[in-house]
Amino acid sequence: MKISDFYGRLVTVQATTDLTLPQVTKLPAIKTNGKLLYCQRCQQTFSKKQFHLPNGVDYCPYCLQFGRLTSHDLLYTLPEPNLFPINEQPLSWQGKLSPLQQKCAQVLKEQAAIKKEFLLWAVTGAGKTEIMFPAISEAIKKKERICIATPRVDVCNELFPRLQQAFDRTSIVLLHANSPMKYHYSQLVICTTHQLIRFYHAFDLLIIDEVDAFPFVNNQLLQMAVAKARKRISSLLLLTATPTKQLLTKIKQHKLVCGYLPLRFHGHLLPVPQIMTLPNWRRDLLRCQIDRRLFKILEDWFKAGLPVLIFSPEIRLLVEIEKTVKKYFPHLAFSSVYAGDEKREQKVQTMRREKYQLLITTTILERGVTFAKLNVVILGADEQVFHEESLVQIAGRAGRSLKRPTGDVIFVCSMLNQAIKKAVKQIRFLNQEGEKISDENLSFLSAK
Repeated sequence: MKISDFYGRLVTVQATTDLTLPQVTKLPAIKTNGKLLYCQRCQQTFSKKQFHLPNGVDYCPYCLQFGRLTSHDLLYTLPEPNLFPINEQPLSWQGKLSPLQQKCAQVLKEQAAIKKEFLLWAVTGAGKTEIMFPAISEAIKKKERICIATPRVDVCNELFPRLQQAFDRTSIVLLHANSPMKYHYSQLVICTTHQLIRFYHAFDLLIIDEVDAFPFVNNQLLQMAVAKARKRISSLLLLTATPTKQLLTKIKQHKLVCGYLPLRFHGHLLPVPQIMTLPNWRRDLLRCQIDRRLFKILEDWFKAGLPVLIFSPEIRLLVEIEKTVKKYFPHLAFSSVYAGDEKREQKVQTMRREKYQLLITTTILERGVTFAKLNVVILGADEQVFHEESLVQIAGRAGRSLKRPTGDVIFVCSMLNQAIKKAVKQIRFLNQEGEKISDENLSFLSAK
């Protein structure tokens, strides 16, 4: 193990291990407070009576996935020294931001410089990744350590190659449960929010992308991990296309500074979903039938060579949808994918290379993926799994590409519900706001 493995990290070491490091801080892994125990890795408190091994040793039940932590363990850490080379021109990306993106990027850079918390509310397809580049570049010039964390593995895998290419002279690592890379000390870290549990006052700039996404949203353990991973004087940038009620409340109470970008990078508005009320869609599906209106729409899309995502409310319906598609479109190249699918990444890449014309999926692809020229159908849009934020995110899969900056979205439902109404209302509101701004009128984006 290298000494750099301890920089800004909590490394588990058994209390009996003889390990000498200069300036090392040794923390008891689990602290006792009367009848309660406190885990110093994940910061959770639990009862002493409930969680102990047969030999009487206490352990933390909350962070077992990172290796069992017991009262016989120590956590070693060394202060983050920012031992990075001087890099005066870290950004190798040759692209160009639109005037709106430039304004937003400038606001992000300014907020990062003053070491505060800041929320960027940008519509799906606004180009949030590229908007981050100037702030990241400035931090690298200052020899600061940067982390971009996101709740979803898919988003990590999508971000990593883009960041690696954009900052090709900067050390970078990708961390998640299935990452092909092992941890090494690097200036730029791309990881899932769960991986932040291992860090300790490491980052000068911490960016949380898709801050509203499961499993981060409403997860106290992960939100506490964010606070612990940051240096005491640091910047926290939050990115979202669908802010939660809690975030909106903090903005209204002036507890969180917010910047706002209601237009996509190509300047086109968000597709407004078409509502198709089909009370018997599920019964028809189980009989291998498609409503004639929906069939005609799909037929027209496929004839035009347009790729399609169909979202299912349940994994078990994927097989039924596949059977029905094969019956009506026997020559169509397609597949289905879900969270536990071993070929998930391979299928997504195949769809991206346009080898599939249709991909049937669950909410696992509601965010973090981009397919050119895409149209979208949500089956059972009124079912509980599809809340307002997820409906907005899924609708936002369409129209993201310059090849086809518009797209069609259909919400198939048994009946209209509040989530559908609110999602459509939010999309229309964002479009109204987008129509108000132009390249000459950018003050709307100022942080407030």
